[in-house]
Amino acid sequence: MSDGTAKAVKPAALTPDICVIGAGANGIALTIAAASFGVPVVLIERGAIGGDPGPLAIHALIASAARAQALRDAGRLGLAAAEPQPNPAQIHDHIQRALAAGRANHSAERLAALGITVIRGEARFTSRSTVTVDGRAIKARRFVIATGARAVPPAIAGLDAVPVLHESDLAGLTRLPERPIVLGGSGAALAQALRRLGSAASLVAPEGLLAGHDDEAATILRRRLLREGLELHENSTPLRAERSRSGLRLVLATPSGETTIEGSHLVICGPRRAEIASLDLEFAGIRWDASGITVDRSLRTSNRRVYALGACAGGTATAASDRAGDDQVGLLLRSILFRQRVRIDPASEPRVAWTRPQVASVGASETEARARAGQIRVLRWPYSENAAAQAAGETEGFVKAIVDRKGQILGVTIVGEDAGEQIAPWCIAMRAGLGVDVVSGMPLPGIARSDASRRAALSFHATLTTRPALRRLIGFLRRFG
Repeated sequence: MSDGTAKAVKPAALTPDICVIGAGANGIALTIAAASFGVPVVLIERGAIGGDPGPLAIHALIASAARAQALRDAGRLGLAAAEPQPNPAQIHDHIQRALAAGRANHSAERLAALGITVIRGEARFTSRSTVTVDGRAIKARRFVIATGARAVPPAIAGLDAVPVLHESDLAGLTRLPERPIVLGGSGAALAQALRRLGSAASLVAPEGLLAGHDDEAATILRRRLLREGLELHENSTPLRAERSRSGLRLVLATPSGETTIEGSHLVICGPRRAEIASLDLEFAGIRWDASGITVDRSLRTSNRRVYALGACAGGTATAASDRAGDDQVGLLLRSILFRQRVRIDPASEPRVAWTRPQVASVGASETEARARAGQIRVLRWPYSENAAAQAAGETEGFVKAIVDRKGQILGVTIVGEDAGEQIAPWCIAMRAGLGVDVVSGMPLPGIARSDASRRAALSFHATLTTRPALRRLIGFLRRFG
């Protein structure tokens, strides 16, 4: 065989049970779980395995900022308060340690040891049943698209002429920006963290603070941010950015006219777009729109061989939660491996703002519930009446549950320390279709912050105590000792 003939020979097509496109957190979780059942799996990734480091870097930064604020607030607990001295190099090292732990679990070597075939390169559909990567064909029984989403630069005149940072850039910063302007209401936690670490931060929230969350929760958070010295611009639309000697000027359109703010960097935390442009989805008969790949309640696309999950999935899968894909991994495995019928429920996905205080929500807000359900009841318990919150000196916040007249849970909002953890039992109850009675009967440890949820749920029965018929029944039973 001549050299020319040898070069023309194509590698044999791979025929795994499952081919996952995208080695982010969701794609890796799916492949590892499938491989643990002995299923042949191929994982395709064109970039870094492990996905975008930005979210984890931001959480590590928020944790550092929380410790800094604890030093300032120590006086409330009988300790000497102190102004923290942030060390940017050590903060960078802390972030890198957090990222390194994740990279160790997601390394190509570990995945290969688990029996997963990892292919590096650009995946493209060439038919309804075939994906190719650099000329190599993969003909899988099922395909799963888990390519995630990327930040979309806002349409602001002059943006290319000013210093811009994206969330993913924060993982590599060795110096904190001096005067960052954080653009996007979803960047509230990042803006607060930067302010706590000594930056003169501003937050521009064109759609308002905590859009999609309860209005009362936004009010509590707004007070905290302003008290900590964060410059807040709500319902202000960026018009143009201009280069200045100190960094940039951002011109905003406000209800009262134009205003200008100055900063050293513009940090963009705006909307994200599904990363699907290079997949040639049309060759596979897969529909998509601005929200992402169109899927049904079982996460199946218009091509029955292909599923999509996480941030790249749109249509009925669209959820406000940025971690919806975590739950979808388990549902997909049940569907693909065990042929179980599954249905996703975006409304039961929790939404968390990682600010301090944290704000966690699931289901409908009070305003939404009133518009949809008509007659509702609002069950509320403040942390100022919770023993654990009083002992910690963190009494700002509440648990608010929205239920119908039968006690079915329509939505819950929690504002306070560890709200992202406290929302968990409510998520379980809503997913299982349980009523507020289940939450009111939860067994809890003594002096627990989660007791506020139980107290809110118990208040559903408060009106029963005034019913004449019930009082007559109690009086009748008393006669029998």
